[in-house]
Amino acid sequence: MPSSPLLILTASHNRNLQLAERVLATSQAAGLPATILDLTTLALNLYTSRGEDQGPGADFQQLHQAMAQAGGLWICAPEYNGGIPPSLTNAIAWLSRAAEDFRALFNGKPVALATHSGGGGQKILSAMRIQLSHLGCTVLGRELLSHGQKPANPDTINAMVAQMQRLMG
Repeated sequence: MPSSPLLILTASHNRNLQLAERVLATSQAAGLPATILDLTTLALNLYTSRGEDQGPGADFQQLHQAMAQAGGLWICAPEYNGGIPPSLTNAIAWLSRAAEDFRALFNGKPVALATHSGGGGQKILSAMRIQLSHLGCTVLGRELLSHGQKPANPDTINAMVAQMQRLMG
């Protein structure tokens, strides 16, 4: 069993939070400790270069600590205008600018990608893969894509949880 939990980040409170809850239940049933952190509940200031002096906001330490303790990440995010939603972009921006050693939060960390998206979802999965790979993460080849006409496949969730268990070992 992994010594560090799987951190499931959700970048919206609707369908992607429901997806995160399914991942949590599957992880726990498989014996993989996991927690959900809903980025939409965090009080983080909007990152801008002019706003750096104001700091990241009241809940940055909660985000930073969860990332530091996580043995792996599973990100559930909707596609926003063909890209990454602002809540996730903002969190990553603050982690990269305000964390003492942000590379330690990402380098070598296994990451699973998932989306429930009205816009199809493939663009968000590709955008997250590029960004997280750039940050040094080990991004799973398999991903979870769902939308109104394509529900999340439980077999895919199970297979991805099993792969995360092996990688987090």
